[in-house]
Amino acid sequence: MKPLLLVLSHVSTEHLSWIAEQYEVRYAPDSASRTAQIKEAGASVRAVLTIGSAGLTAAEIDAMPALELVCALGAGYENIAVAHARARGITVANGAGTNDSCVADHAMALLLASVRAIPLLDQATRAGKWRTALPLRPNVSGKRLGILGLGTIGRRIAQRGLGFDLEVGYHNRTPRGDAPFRYFDTPGALAEWADYLVIATPGGSGTRHLVDAGVLARLGPGGFVVNIARGSVLDTAALADALRAGKLGGAGLDVYETEPEPPAELFDCPNVVLTPHMAGWSPQAIAASVRQFLENSRLHFAGEPVLTPVG
Repeated sequence: MKPLLLVLSHVSTEHLSWIAEQYEVRYAPDSASRTAQIKEAGASVRAVLTIGSAGLTAAEIDAMPALELVCALGAGYENIAVAHARARGITVANGAGTNDSCVADHAMALLLASVRAIPLLDQATRAGKWRTALPLRPNVSGKRLGILGLGTIGRRIAQRGLGFDLEVGYHNRTPRGDAPFRYFDTPGALAEWADYLVIATPGGSGTRHLVDAGVLARLGPGGFVVNIARGSVLDTAALADALRAGKLGGAGLDVYETEPEPPAELFDCPNVVLTPHMAGWSPQAIAASVRQFLENSRLHFAGEPVLTPVG
């Protein structure tokens, strides 16, 4: 008999069919169906597949007494009650490594689009404006790239930055002994040095508004910020104020504090490029995430350690 799996995030029909080969599936990608499915089938659920933003609460875990495995489809797990799960002996795993390249690609796309003002130039071209009527945009190359969070994704962003002849610096809670880049002991110090600040930290309470008005002020009117991490890390109100006052050159955001609602307070700000939390989404990345979940779950139910444990 297949174990019962509760899926709490959007998964394509094709990938659900892959999952159904190993599981009896209850699909609940929205809050109403989630509540209903936990109430109806919670007693029999043995595994949960979710994402970091959708999470899994302690109360939900307690409503599933047979639960033994919780997996995040992506790398993030900030809203999963990991400590509570582990206290109950539940294995928690994530999709670390499956979409790193995709996210790093998107980070560079946002950086290029904001520095070179690609969306604005596209609009100008469609309106019949020629280049002589438009302000010049700076080079991307030959500048300083500051990476806030030098994990696996941050490292891939750094690698891409080197391809653009960028000098790379970073801030972590502690220096990375194996990183050949300049280390800064605070986000503010990194921002003051950098021309571009790319946020690649985990989410959660520990990083909330890590990039605030003070950090943005140190980045300055020629600086650009890119966020492909979590919306909570960047203070949206401070960003809007800085952009409207001309105290920041521009921003590229794939994540924002109001998700899934768009960041309306940024709509009238100059030089903001927005995408709807798509940085880690590509056919290749999603397929890899699903395959890693299936391998983690196969290993778990075979009594073996999972590939990417959390906590």
